[in-house]
Amino acid sequence: MTQTAPHSAPASFETRMEDVGGQVLRVGIRRGTGKRPPLLMFNGIGANLELAAPFFEALGDTEAVIFDVPGIGGSPAPLLPYRPSTLVKLAHDLMRQLGYDGEIDVSGVSWGGGVAQQFAFQYPLVCRRLVLVATSPGSIMVPGAPDVLAKMASPRRYADKGYMQSIAADIYGGAFRRDPTLIQRHAAAMRGATQYGYTLQLLAMLGWTSLPWLWMLRQPTLVVSGTDDPLIPVINAKALASLIPKARLELVDDGHLFVVTDPVRMAALVEEFLAEE
Repeated sequence: MTQTAPHSAPASFETRMEDVGGQVLRVGIRRGTGKRPPLLMFNGIGANLELAAPFFEALGDTEAVIFDVPGIGGSPAPLLPYRPSTLVKLAHDLMRQLGYDGEIDVSGVSWGGGVAQQFAFQYPLVCRRLVLVATSPGSIMVPGAPDVLAKMASPRRYADKGYMQSIAADIYGGAFRRDPTLIQRHAAAMRGATQYGYTLQLLAMLGWTSLPWLWMLRQPTLVVSGTDDPLIPVINAKALASLIPKARLELVDDGHLFVVTDPVRMAALVEEFLAEE
């Protein structure tokens, strides 16, 4: 079932509601030229699809798809908790329902990077290339400082924009340390992160790790990390790049949200990687 999404979205998105096996998802599609497989993107924890707009708008000919995780943004919360494997199946079925029947490229940012790894492992013949941004191998990782992680334990920053501005430099680092006003544009696009939906995302990753099977991933993989990331220290990206056989590491002089603060550079980096033979 397809219908128009109830919330407004940037003009770069074609936004719709899709019923995938009984779970309604709010989906954003950025149309491209169709020269390459589409890019499926998994967002960070608590993040609605509008937060990906700067990156999507900076893409050239890449067709890209993103959706609000159940319980976040415009996607209704599920009745039962989910795991990365069930979310990946939902994403796979969504892409088929949208008409993408061949290979796809998969990317994930932060929390979504774990889901992207699971997709590559679970559907190795579907995932052509993998892009991992500001992420880690899951529960077995080198964590950020305890005071930083404590600020991430609730979705308050998504509901209270003043609170978000006050903690942005501490939790995201990079450009937000140099210019705290940058968070205002990011905060303006935030909506729909309930405590229940946020908790479901936290529970989904509880005990999950990709470390036992990273060596089995055969997709060419781009791992990108900020050198000043208080949430997910850069050593986690180095671990991913060393354990995934066909991975390469790119470091940027920024923090956790360089996809937001420097979307043009990030889009160019990703498209160059996706276009490689």
